[in-house]
Amino acid sequence: MGSKIPPATISPIETPFFRDALAVWAKIGVLSFGGPAGQIALMHRILVEERRWIAEDRFLHALNFCMLLPGPEAMQLATYVGWLLHGTLGGLAAGLLFVLPGAFVVLALSIAYALFGHVPLVEAAFIGIKAAVLVIVIEALLRVARRALRRPYDWGIAAAAFVAIFCFAVPFPLVIASAVLLGYLLADTQAAAPSQAQAEAASVPLSETLRTASLWLALWIVPLLLVTFVFGRDHITTDISLFFSKLGLPPRRGAQTRLWPAWSRDHALGDVYALLSVDLRGRSLYRASQQEPATRRRPCGVTAAVVGVILNLSLWFALHVFFAKVGAEWRGPLRLWLPDLSTIDLEAVVLAGLSAILLLWLRAGIVSTPGLAGAAALQYLATPNVKY
Repeated sequence: MGSKIPPATISPIETPFFRDALAVWAKIGVLSFGGPAGQIALMHRILVEERRWIAEDRFLHALNFCMLLPGPEAMQLATYVGWLLHGTLGGLAAGLLFVLPGAFVVLALSIAYALFGHVPLVEAAFIGIKAAVLVIVIEALLRVARRALRRPYDWGIAAAAFVAIFCFAVPFPLVIASAVLLGYLLADTQAAAPSQAQAEAASVPLSETLRTASLWLALWIVPLLLVTFVFGRDHITTDISLFFSKLGLPPRRGAQTRLWPAWSRDHALGDVYALLSVDLRGRSLYRASQQEPATRRRPCGVTAAVVGVILNLSLWFALHVFFAKVGAEWRGPLRLWLPDLSTIDLEAVVLAGLSAILLLWLRAGIVSTPGLAGAAALQYLATPNVKY
């Protein structure tokens, strides 16, 4: 067995060897289909249920906090768990392995598109993959809902979050802030005992909080200074790095982890910094929040609101997977998503049904389901008289 790297002060249920953790983070990075919803569900399945490296209460507590931060919450959650298991090196390894496999895939596809243009095989495979990802998101919705919606007011918060985003286009930060406030107000009416996460967080010394904050802030700022020193302030690489270093600060969201659109050799280093810089803030903020009694209590409204957010994503995604044309109409403050029924993609519907059988009934894996759906789409392309 390899030697262990000393774990962080707050210990999980079981502390793995560092080399074993590297393999798991690489696996999560490769299998991270379905956006944040699918990624969070995948991490919960592997880290909480299968490996038992972190208690569910602490996982949900960290998820709640990451939802409050600007930037990609799934990557922040992975980096936090990596840091929890193996300190700073573990956090860096988890964050890098979480994002780099997908970044390499996107980069390869971008180069292929730039060189060859229209690629029917790739487009056909993506039809199956998109249908499978829709089911992965729905499975994530079911997983989170089973654990988050335990009380009547949880269901109310989830429903309100969904209606606010889907029907009225309320900004995401406002939805989460409202859920935090409502969750705290409702929690005040209960005399619940402190959770494991709260009890452990209370023991973190202030000196360690300051040390952690300084280290992670340095990891964010120092690379930017080095890029500026090497390339100069007016270089495109410096501009890309500076842009993404600021993009993770204000709420929220969308393009933080996308590669710079006009990729070239000059942009490659900037792309790497873009992938890193959006995630090096939350570790120190999370640690600092544990010193405050008000933030040590789990913000119970956030997890319920996440269910509404994932439901919004699921329905929006389904409309755009099944229909080629979907328009939004406003009736006063109410937004209605109206698909053009004549543009329904029956192949996508069938592939989504196949993916649902594989994932929800036969309990196929997150990697095998998109693979089989993509293969089915390619087989459909090979059928005579089928054109894309």
